[in-house]
Order: sequence, then C-alpha cells, then structure tokens
Amino acid sequence: MGKEMSGKIALRAELLGARRLLSPDDVSDAATVLARHALLLPELAEAGTVAAYVSVGREPGTHALLDALHARGTRVLLPVLLPDNDLDWGLYRGAGHLAPAGRGLLEPDGERLGPEAVVDADAVLLPGLAVDDLGMRLGRGGGSYDRVLARLAAAQADPALVVLLYANEVVARVPVEPHDHPVHAVVTPQGVRRFTGPSRPAGRA
Repeated sequence: MGKEMSGKIALRAELLGARRLLSPDDVSDAATVLARHALLLPELAEAGTVAAYVSVGREPGTHALLDALHARGTRVLLPVLLPDNDLDWGLYRGAGHLAPAGRGLLEPDGERLGPEAVVDADAVLLPGLAVDDLGMRLGRGGGSYDRVLARLAAAQADPALVVLLYANEVVARVPVEPHDHPVHAVVTPQGVRRFTGPSRPAGRA
C-alpha cells in the first residue's frame, strides 16, 4: 500500500470518528446553516441542473438544500448506486419520492437517466470527508465519484464542483493520488471558501 493511500485511510478514520461524536441536533443545526450558505452560491443560484446527493447519518445534511433547490425550479439529479459502484442518476421530485436503497442510502424512485446524465449538470455537489488548502477532496474511498469526475473530464464538461463539510474537515493537506481532482468551493457552517479553478478566482466569498 502506498504512502498516500495509507495516509487517506488514517485521515478517513480520524474524521469519521469525529463525525460519530456529533449529536442529532448538531447535524440538524449544521444542515440548516449549510443550506443557507450554499443557496447563496452563484454557481448554484444560476444553475439549471445540479447533481447532488442525499445525506445519510452524520454526513453534512443536504435535505434542506435539496428541497430549496427543487422549490426554486432547479433540476436536481440524485445518484443511484449501481452494483459495480458506478452511479446512475434520477430526478429529485421531493422527499416523498426517495426510496431506501442498499448501504443505508436513499435514492430517487423515478426514471433512471443513465450514468452520462451528470455531464449536463452546471454544478455537482460531491460528498466528502475533507478538503485541503488546495481544494483537494478526500472521499470515502468507494471510487464512485472518481468515476463521475472522470466522466465529466472525458465529456469536457466543466461544472462547478462543490463539497459540503463541517468546519474541522477543512484541513491543511489531503493525501493526493494521480486520479484526484480539485474542487472549486467548499461550504461549511462558517461560510464558503473558494479555490483556484478554470475561470474561477481564488479567494473567500
């Protein structure tokens, strides 16, 4: 096992341990503030289509954000996990149209649009455990979103890549492997931090 891979495993364990200490009220309160900050992002406010995900457990909450985007008339895509860990996509039609799936996940109950549907997104919300000072994201290690990012690159699509995290999950450095991609912004309950990206200046919003 390479140094970067072992570093990722150790950092994942540390951050997941910290999430396990959060109370339901901590998670709920953070989700409300995260949604407020995220909805002010021009990348989301101006997006016709946003690829997002349904948070579970103690992940930074996305439910309020999904409902607000849907109410705005934004077309919201949600992932459907395939047996090979790739992602299909379906439309979010409201909380009443989410169905339990494997691994404790929730997925949209409607038509499947195919893995390529994500290339039409103007913004993609990526789940993660950390982002560092260069915008490099640490995922959970399943590889699903590595495939999504590779698919976007192959299609020469350039959506805004945004991660929702808790404040302690913005770290100095994430171990990086050759397939890793930087994101354009991270949203925490404390606000938004932007990173250098194509046509997107660095700085803080």
